[in-house]
Amino acid sequence: MPKPLRIATVNANGIRAAYRKGMGDWLEHRGVDILAIQEVRAETADVVGLLGPGWHVIHDAATAKGRAGVALVSRDDDGPREPEIHRIALGADEFDSAGRWLEADYKVGDRVVTVVSTYVHSGEADTPKQVEKYKFLDAMTARLPELLQHNPLTVVLGDLNVGTTPLDIRNWKGNVKNAGFLPQERAYFYRFFGAASESIEGPDGSVAPGLGWVDVGRRWAGEVDGPYTWWSNRGQAFDNDTGWRIDYHVATPDLAAAVVDYKVDRYPSYDARWSDHAPVVVDYAI
Repeated sequence: MPKPLRIATVNANGIRAAYRKGMGDWLEHRGVDILAIQEVRAETADVVGLLGPGWHVIHDAATAKGRAGVALVSRDDDGPREPEIHRIALGADEFDSAGRWLEADYKVGDRVVTVVSTYVHSGEADTPKQVEKYKFLDAMTARLPELLQHNPLTVVLGDLNVGTTPLDIRNWKGNVKNAGFLPQERAYFYRFFGAASESIEGPDGSVAPGLGWVDVGRRWAGEVDGPYTWWSNRGQAFDNDTGWRIDYHVATPDLAAAVVDYKVDRYPSYDARWSDHAPVVVDYAI
């Protein structure tokens, strides 16, 4: 049996700072084949220099310098793993998705796996920032069926900045009117994970067809709190595990069926953190 393909995602909260705090040590010893990174907040040359010659790097920077930025970095036993092709556009031409959506097709044995690194806007209720978030989620809703048709082995990874259900946020009752847990936002995720073509009712009362994708983390963990992937820097949120599960592996049904392990690499202590997000690492037996 060939070894599983290990795919991980993490919001680095600035890759240069993350490397100073220990991200490189984690990556060196974790055996990751493909890593999706969000909030790179650096130049491509910085990413290449930090990771070193053993990795192939694709990076899409944000329009505003020092903001957002997504990357896909990859390797195999022989060195850098170069994708067959990659794409960066999402949505209409006038929609600025720079630094927030990056797709690549990788050859894995005799199969092709499509991997997407995405960073959804954090948003802010009742502001233009929330409007931009909904535009992005609309574009994502349109793209997911296209990706499923493009390749039945596809996974969308990243900081999606929405908790789907109360299991995904420790303090959910205090956040129902805040970005990240608004009923209208969550309705998109009900659609993403709803049975294909069935009418799915969202928490906002909307009804729309399900898209049939799989929330790998929820399927693996079951109906339990978390496991959380992000903790506020305020108070004792990390120490008390008052977190949010907003970093996802969103997989097609065929790829989700190949999952053999799922882990959130929660840091052993607050001081050991190199990002406010923890990596989410999944093994796929391709």
